[in-house]
Amino acid sequence: MRRRTLLQSAALLPLTAALPQWGSASAESPLIYLSPVKSDGNLSRCQAEVWYVGHEDNFYVVTDASAWRARAVGNGLTKARVWVGDVGMWRRSNGKYLKLPSMITNASVVTDAVTHAELLNQFGTKYSADWGTWGPRFKNGLADGSRVMLKYSPA
Repeated sequence: MRRRTLLQSAALLPLTAALPQWGSASAESPLIYLSPVKSDGNLSRCQAEVWYVGHEDNFYVVTDASAWRARAVGNGLTKARVWVGDVGMWRRSNGKYLKLPSMITNASVVTDAVTHAELLNQFGTKYSADWGTWGPRFKNGLADGSRVMLKYSPA
């Protein structure tokens, strides 16, 4: 193992160790912030705050199939940085979200209907005040393909 790899791994240990603890923090935070990581290692200009649920140390997002998040994964940009917390809209935060706990993740599309149903129930519990509007949009969109569920797993 090269020294650089060892140092990079050591730097990620606190975040990796903290991930299970994020389960309770993530239940409290209504948002995560996402940015694809480009092939050159830099963050994409595409960044956003999104609703999510945490399940088995992963973060799940439901988004429009044409959204940059879904397109990035479809185009092979499966690395993403995820920040956990809530500082409001990312554009208005003056970069505050960049100071939140974060980690590099691997993104993938979840197509399993059983997983969709299980996680949509968790979304409904977490976002109960708005779920009457958004629940049918998420459920119907996943069924007709206009929305996708993305899974962000620790890299």
